[in-house]
Amino acid sequence: MRLADEGDRAAVERLVHDAYTPWIEVVGMRPLPMEADYAALIAAGRVHVTDGLDGLIVLVPEDGALLVENVAVRPELHGQGIGRRLMAYAEQEARRLGLPALRLYTNVRMAANIALYASLGYVETGRVGIEGRSAVLMRKELSP
Repeated sequence: MRLADEGDRAAVERLVHDAYTPWIEVVGMRPLPMEADYAALIAAGRVHVTDGLDGLIVLVPEDGALLVENVAVRPELHGQGIGRRLMAYAEQEARRLGLPALRLYTNVRMAANIALYASLGYVETGRVGIEGRSAVLMRKELSP
């Protein structure tokens, strides 16, 4: 894993596009990660990529938690554990930053993602509307 740099921006945007396009029909609109400003996120040091750009995770430190804003894996590589490795990396980063928890949100219609996060120890903490979408809020407390 490494931080993305400006030279990765086109590949990052392509990866996000490819990863989230199948969800448009499920959600009924473009998922929020497709609307993000990746130039700004990369410049802020928020985008972490795998070697080979097979996956990425966007992490935003907050007061009391590390926000997992986006996880994307190349669709042809689903089922190979890349997403789980990205989530494990997020836990390592939270610990490195001294943050006691991680939080994330996902669309209520992304049932497979909700199930994956639950299997990783995330618990639902609420549901909210975000930019015309219904989101499930989830959180994982880290052991000391």
